[in-house]
Amino acid sequence: FIMRTFVKSWIPRCLQILRSPCKSFHGYHRLLTSQIISHYDSINQCKKELPKYFNFASDVLDEWSQLEKDGRKPANPAFWWVNEEGEEVKWSFEELGFLSRKAANVLSEACGLQRGDRVIAVLPRVPEWWLLNVACMRTGVVLIPGTSQLTAKDISYRLQASKAKCIITSDTLAPAVESVVSDSQFLKSKLIVGKGSRDGWLNLKELLAMASADHKCVKTRSQDPMLIYFTSGTTGFPKMVVQSHSSYGIGFATSGRHWMNLTPSDVMWNTSDTGWAKAAWGSVFAPWICGSCVFVHHMSQFKPAVIAETLSRYPITTFCTAPTAFRMLVQHDLSSYKFTSLKHCLSGGEALNPEVMAKWKIQTGLDIHEGYGQTETVTICANMKGTKIKPGSLGKAVPPYDVQIIDDHGAVLPAGEEGSIAVRIQPTRPFCLFSEYLDNPEKTAATVRGNFYVTGDRGIMDEEGYIWFVGRDDDIINSAGYRIGPFEVESALIEHPAVAESAVVSSPDPDRGEVVKAFIVLTPAFASHDPEKLTQELQQHVKKVTAPYKYPRKVEFVQDLPKTPTGKVQRKVLKNKEWAR
Repeated sequence: FIMRTFVKSWIPRCLQILRSPCKSFHGYHRLLTSQIISHYDSINQCKKELPKYFNFASDVLDEWSQLEKDGRKPANPAFWWVNEEGEEVKWSFEELGFLSRKAANVLSEACGLQRGDRVIAVLPRVPEWWLLNVACMRTGVVLIPGTSQLTAKDISYRLQASKAKCIITSDTLAPAVESVVSDSQFLKSKLIVGKGSRDGWLNLKELLAMASADHKCVKTRSQDPMLIYFTSGTTGFPKMVVQSHSSYGIGFATSGRHWMNLTPSDVMWNTSDTGWAKAAWGSVFAPWICGSCVFVHHMSQFKPAVIAETLSRYPITTFCTAPTAFRMLVQHDLSSYKFTSLKHCLSGGEALNPEVMAKWKIQTGLDIHEGYGQTETVTICANMKGTKIKPGSLGKAVPPYDVQIIDDHGAVLPAGEEGSIAVRIQPTRPFCLFSEYLDNPEKTAATVRGNFYVTGDRGIMDEEGYIWFVGRDDDIINSAGYRIGPFEVESALIEHPAVAESAVVSSPDPDRGEVVKAFIVLTPAFASHDPEKLTQELQQHVKKVTAPYKYPRKVEFVQDLPKTPTGKVQRKVLKNKEWAR
């Protein structure tokens, strides 16, 4: 029976991979060691046909659960959570399945959500966030994650723009939600994650305790919407990026195995906030499609000493954090720590300085494998495991993407010439690319130039195919991995009576790469005010009106702003002046 199964199943698949133009030793190894990983990796690597129906919960997580029951998976948890108070939560894939089915019933029954409905989840790094991710997959509900730093104004905009029928948040943010619900005509239910009860709210923990674990996963099409992320733009409010069940659900198989180097025996710690797409990348899809353990340390703030202690204390094999965090870590004395389990380090979200890579290598003996992508994509480029690392580069294109540098007309530029970093979408659009900017066809169309999807970043490709980041095509500010749109900050500033006009640009910073700087024209009534006190007042104002990470760390008061003949503020002039300093 075993021989018949092997001959009928594995040998033809091995031959298929061997005959493929994208074969590699690592590909053969994966094929022979993990049926799940190799199957979905091959869709990316070898252009295997995308299945008509796909659901990450039933097709991946439940499969790992079955392998776990059959004793064919290493004894490694699916989820491992700790916090600063010493609390700990561990789930196997079977336990994750059991609890997520109960959560799915809560969404369907108590919250009254149906397939295709949208739910906003604004939660810190608590275990329930992961349960809700899987519960939404099981019910076909579209999840919209948000950072806990959102203000009432941010939440109101997201509720109205997304037409969400449910919001899930913590005790801390519940008052902010309550202050804007009267303007949210689509909202039907509110779910709180906390120990106490609150009038008008359903309590998730209480409902989970009573919910049935009997739930049948809906059958979702590969291209059905699964996630919506709000992402900042240079003009207007944040856009809604729609990702399908296959784009993220299958799209991270290749980067999970080739860039993150994950196997069912690994423990992956990604420090990203739950509100960002990077949490989906490194704390949900990539590790779990590879059968790895997702490790989470719920910290109130980033502390290098706590990070180092955690890497020493727990068997973390793969560590991913932002370049800003690596910069802080290498400045901390790591000589007293032993990272005995750590074998692979990753970074993304902003450019990584070569000197930081060098210092990390000296102190830990490990390379940092930088990757590059967007909310709209999966991993576009990466310094893959086993390939030569060129410090400062983004690495090479990750399958199935064909990445090129193009000019303003969509023509491919030769090696060494600067242009727009772009992904080929003709004749075949990669399945692991966002579906659309919801309700915004103009912005969606604007991402296409000829045969390419344009990332909005500029770069250079060298003779060996490595991509080198140059800067943003637009004015988006990337501060310590946080994407900040100038319009959002300017909108917050203009609400203060002291501000007549403002223009927000990036400004160089040794620790964060770049920070928000505001050029402000004052109203006559405030022209004689103390500049230092007024700066602090404006900074506090922005923190209250929008998410605190967006506040201008630098402020300069000016008489006027550079403008075009039609009256548009020329941010580029201010940005060039700022960076020239």
